Amino acid sequence: MDHAEVLLIGGRAGVGKSTVGWEISDQLRVAEVPHALIEGDFMGQVHPAPEGDPRRADITERNLTAVWGNYAALGYRRLVYTNTLSVLAETAGMFQRAMGADVRIVRVLLTATDEITERRLRGREIGSELERELAGSRRKARLLDDHAPPDTVRVPTDGRSVIDIAAGVLAATGWVTAG
Repeated sequence: MDHAEVLLIGGRAGVGKSTVGWEISDQLRVAEVPHALIEGDFMGQVHPAPEGDPRRADITERNLTAVWGNYAALGYRRLVYTNTLSVLAETAGMFQRAMGADVRIVRVLLTATDEITERRLRGREIGSELERELAGSRRKARLLDDHAPPDTVRVPTDGRSVIDIAAGVLAATGWVTAG
């Protein structure tokens, strides 16, 4: 494979992006498919740089470019990238600049109901961010639903196992062949 490929896993807070990303990485490892996994939230976790501040997008792109450059230098061509808004059309430029203009982008939007994500967030958020996370999760779910590009594969997570969800997401990539 000459060109890079990226699987973007987006979705609201509490939908299971990180958990599914790790399961996908495990399934790819078992299938002996070379890949890298990046938790996109860590690429721009700086202060001060509030959401929407261009400095957050700038540091995210710089970090993605540097980390991907290291992976690519070692021969990796597939990336699994998790981040809430990663599936939106405006992120394509960042991945093209970081991974090459001919990067193949596969967008998957994980979905879940307000009730399910609230239960998940209440189980995970033990600090001061719970109310902000709940409100932000609802707002971003609507934004993603309204603005995800038409080629985005939507994968519901309610009532499904992580193994099943990851297998469904991987099917969208063509990286693993049945056999």
